[in-house]
Parts: sequence; structure tokens; C-alpha cells
Amino acid sequence: MGDQGPGYDEVVLGRRSIRGYLDKPVPRALIEEVLALAVRSPTSMNTQPWHFHVITGEPLDRIRRGNTERILAGEPDSREFRRGEPFAGVHRDRQVEVAKQLFGAMGIARDDKDARQDWVLRGFRQFDAPVCVIVAYDRALSGSDDTAFDCGAVTTALVNAAWSRGLGCVINSQGIMQSPVVREHAGIPDDQVIMKAVAMGWPDPDFPANAVVSHRKSVAEAARFVGFGENC
Repeated sequence: MGDQGPGYDEVVLGRRSIRGYLDKPVPRALIEEVLALAVRSPTSMNTQPWHFHVITGEPLDRIRRGNTERILAGEPDSREFRRGEPFAGVHRDRQVEVAKQLFGAMGIARDDKDARQDWVLRGFRQFDAPVCVIVAYDRALSGSDDTAFDCGAVTTALVNAAWSRGLGCVINSQGIMQSPVVREHAGIPDDQVIMKAVAMGWPDPDFPANAVVSHRKSVAEAARFVGFGENC
């Protein structure tokens, strides 16, 4: 491993989703270092269901083009990992809140349809990041909820490890919605299910949306403490 980076608290509290990147390559050795940290995340009964397909250069450009062409042509969503129902209630409110933060930072007006569409297409282009990590899992474990939990844990560890090394990431579903494109150009075998994309690169300090910090529920809102007593 390289030089020791920032402390855990600094990484967790400082990390943000990065949606704008410098046009600067990321060394393979640094990505391997980040992945070596990520795979130490918890995993149910040590199943380690995850696979990482790390893509850059021309193969990534082909994915960007294929994703964009298909979505503009009206091709339906073909993502492989289950999507669930659209958000509603407080979950929808949180989704709208962060969208307002991002559009406000980027100066995108509510009625500016062209700018809003361009923002959506950035997701299909993997946010123009120099690297994309496709997270997949073993198809043999598709019926296990533990598998999705494990992949979420390793992806969280991945983005935090990247941040500790000066890299930014954004976990992205748009990038894998046209799964045939991703599967073809990344060479993902049929015995794996594509779950998520993670855009990765050096954060652009001048990209306004990179400064957005989404709000979180407080511990008081999110947690209940049972059996501690009043003075604990």
C-alpha cells in the first residue's frame, strides 16, 4: 500500500459524490490499491460474491456512445438488478431535494429541458469519468438478499477507499441501464449479473456540482436505543 491517507472520520465526513472529472488518467496500480482495501468489507459467510470490471479508454468510450444512442432512440431500460417501484413519500422528497441542490449548483432552470436532458445523459456517459468500475455478482447467488447487501458494502468501501487516495466517485445506475452495451464492451461473462456502475477519477475542483453535500437524517431520527437507561 502507498502512503497512509486521511483518517476514517475525515474520509467519511469529507466524501462527496463526484460528477465532474479532470481529463487525467488514473494509474492501474492506484485502482488496484483501492480495490485491495474495498474487498476487506464485510461479506455474509465469506461468500464474496462481487466482481469488478474496471474500464477505461476506447472500451469505455464505446459504452458511453452505446448507452447514449440507445437512450436517445427510446430503448427501454434493460438493467439486470431489480429496480423496484418508483420512490414515493419521504424517499421521493429526498430524491427531489438532492436534484434541486444539483440543478441549483449547475444553474439549470426548472424549465430548461435541454440542460436537464444533458444532465441526464451525463449519467449514461458515466459522467465523462476516465474510469468506470462495473460491480457484478455471481448469478448463482441471485436469489440471496445477502448478496445485494455484500455488494453494497463493498461498493461503499470502494468509494471511501478511492476518496482516501484523492479519487472521486459516484455510484451510478444510469450507466448500467442499457446492460447489453455494458456486457458487450466490458466482456462481462454470462454467469455474472450486472449490478451498478461506479464512475471514478480525479475530481474537477471547478465543477459546481462537486461541492454539493446531500443532507442526511440525524442519529436521533435514524436510531432507537433500547435497554441503555436514561443515564447511559
